[in-house]
Amino acid sequence: MSAIERWNPARDGELSEAAMREKLERQGYRVSRYVYPPGTYFPDHTHAIDKIDGVLSGRFRLVLEGQDAILEAGDCIAVPRNAVHSAEVLGNEPVVSLDATKV
Repeated sequence: MSAIERWNPARDGELSEAAMREKLERQGYRVSRYVYPPGTYFPDHTHAIDKIDGVLSGRFRLVLEGQDAILEAGDCIAVPRNAVHSAEVLGNEPVVSLDATKV
């Protein structure tokens, strides 16, 4: 499983949507913002492209090829193309997510 990359204020500055978007765009990704309400669940699926899921707020559980990861504010994880994964919002707070795909 890909390692969770935690936001590092010393390296990345203060966490904000603009800062995370800029960081992902510098890596060659096209970034879209999504808000997932509590109870949102995405069953097992794949994508034909490499992507990164980044969380700005809330808690997001990602199961990537059978491995569990809990993403919180400032966390990003790479989801390789064709990797089977599912995801769900944990708790009562919506998840604000940046979905980054390779251009």
